[in-house]
Amino acid sequence: MAQSLEAMAEELSCSICLSLFTTPVTLPCGHNFCSQCLDLSWKGGEDSGYSCPQCRCVFPSKPALQKNTLLSNLVSQLAAARRAEPAPQEVEVEVEEDEEPEDEPGVPDRGAVLCDSCRRVAASKTCLTCMASFCQEHLLPHLQSPAFLDHLLSQPLGDLQQRKCQEHNKLMDHYCWDHGGCLCCYCALGHKSCKTLTLQEAKRQKELHFTNVLRSLNQKIEKAATTVEEVQCEQKRLQETTRKKKELLESEYDELKSLIDEERCRAMLKIEEEEKKVTSKFNYTQSVLSKKRQEYERMCSRVQSLLQEQDDLQFLKRATKVNDTTSKEPFKPKTEFDEKLLQGLYKNVVSLKDLVKSSIRQMAENPEWRSQPMQKASGAEAGLETEEAGKWRAARPKMQDEKPSTKNKVKKKPNPPTADASAPMPHERPHSVPHTKPAVPAANLREQFMRYAEKLYADPSTVHKKILISNLFTRLAVSDMPHNYPESLQRFVSCSQLLCSQSFSEGVHYWEILKEGGNFSGFGVAYQSIARTGTESRLGRNKVSWCIEWCNGKLQAWHDDKQTDLTTPNTNKYGVLLNCTEGFVSFYCIGKKFSEIYKFRAKFKEPLYPAFWMFSSKTVLVLNAFQLEP
Repeated sequence: MAQSLEAMAEELSCSICLSLFTTPVTLPCGHNFCSQCLDLSWKGGEDSGYSCPQCRCVFPSKPALQKNTLLSNLVSQLAAARRAEPAPQEVEVEVEEDEEPEDEPGVPDRGAVLCDSCRRVAASKTCLTCMASFCQEHLLPHLQSPAFLDHLLSQPLGDLQQRKCQEHNKLMDHYCWDHGGCLCCYCALGHKSCKTLTLQEAKRQKELHFTNVLRSLNQKIEKAATTVEEVQCEQKRLQETTRKKKELLESEYDELKSLIDEERCRAMLKIEEEEKKVTSKFNYTQSVLSKKRQEYERMCSRVQSLLQEQDDLQFLKRATKVNDTTSKEPFKPKTEFDEKLLQGLYKNVVSLKDLVKSSIRQMAENPEWRSQPMQKASGAEAGLETEEAGKWRAARPKMQDEKPSTKNKVKKKPNPPTADASAPMPHERPHSVPHTKPAVPAANLREQFMRYAEKLYADPSTVHKKILISNLFTRLAVSDMPHNYPESLQRFVSCSQLLCSQSFSEGVHYWEILKEGGNFSGFGVAYQSIARTGTESRLGRNKVSWCIEWCNGKLQAWHDDKQTDLTTPNTNKYGVLLNCTEGFVSFYCIGKKFSEIYKFRAKFKEPLYPAFWMFSSKTVLVLNAFQLEP
């Protein structure tokens, strides 16, 4: 009888709590459940309706539940049979002689989980269904009886009570991913809309998540270490750069001081020479007047002697001789400093002082412009301005009023024999230009480049306010005072630069520039997206511009804030060849020899605009130099 009931143990178990029925009730669909389990399952079901937890059969209203007496009696008989079943014989466990005494089952380790049946021997397994731990002897029913085959066994757990739900006293064997908490079978019914997993699945997914987190943290640690090394390298480079800049500035300020001292000595020498000249005149005048005074004193003695003569005849004779002696009146010539010389020297000093004050004030009011010389080794620009000011320019040249010199006269180009009457205007792109650079001898290279000649015109909306444009937007000069140009978002603010109105995105193009003066200037090409403010707006100090420039007479090539020193050619005329198809821009010197100065290679991603940078006040650049007479 007991064995037949044990065979029906699975049928006598509730499908919700997985334990033997407690007050079993039967639904209209024929399935049986514990009364308490069914009430918890239907808790809050007034809105969603009532359904069978096993077959999901929906009932229009809550069914009237009646106790299933038959099932209740069978469960009682099964429980009584289990209690009356004789205890199994003890299983002898052989212990090897070399094992330690504390490994014997009768002597559990300190802190070991004890068997809940005998409370003497260390537990071998913990049943998560029975919520109890068993030693090897009391575990035999779980290993031999079919009624315990569906029970979950695990390693001995000492915190078994903490694994139970405090509300339902059931094992927490589920995990709610949305709320981040462990649930029992009853709690899981209230999380039907959530993502619930078994503990093993939740642990596996959490382990995968934290494995990725650990990998990400290791990558960040490695990147942080690499970044620290990069920062240290940059710090060393910055310290070295700062040291070099300090030395450069110190030399420039020493040179500036020496120029001022030299000019002061020159002015003082002129004043001393004038003082000696005037002093010499005064000394001569004093010597002449001293002689006159002695002459007057001698005459005075003779007159006094004459007046003491008592003889009339002798008096008249002597009087006649005294009358014959005449003397002129004392005369003081006009002697004074050269006022024009003094006024000129004073004006020069005042002009130099005002220029230095204006430059210092501009540097203080505009931090971006002030920091630019330090960062790009162009601190000598300020020294150059003072040096040029030390040459005492009486007035700045007015470029718009100048008449072109003979060498700058534009000559009319003869039409080539094969010229087309429909040649493009200067602002149009010649469609007949091939897209490859021809392989020609160096002697005829410039003649070949002239086939791709472009006429350039400065874009007024980009011109810095200190650059003056004239001659139909082809002559560029730097003025001392900013011009009242209209406001424009495209205008350069920090650096005195400009772009041309033409842009080139394909084909071959060539243009020439005439450099008439100044030690600070440059030209090249740039994208329209180049910054208009800040130090990154300077030509060559970013990834969107390529140029060559003269910095205090030294020629350099710049791109991406990287400098390349070049040999300064003995010429003032230069050419630029842009090949958008093959991806390079070359700079040439035009003199007795036509030779390449430097070449940049790049994959141009945007249209390129001819660009110019000018700083010193004597700088003048003339575009379209191929139209000028040599």
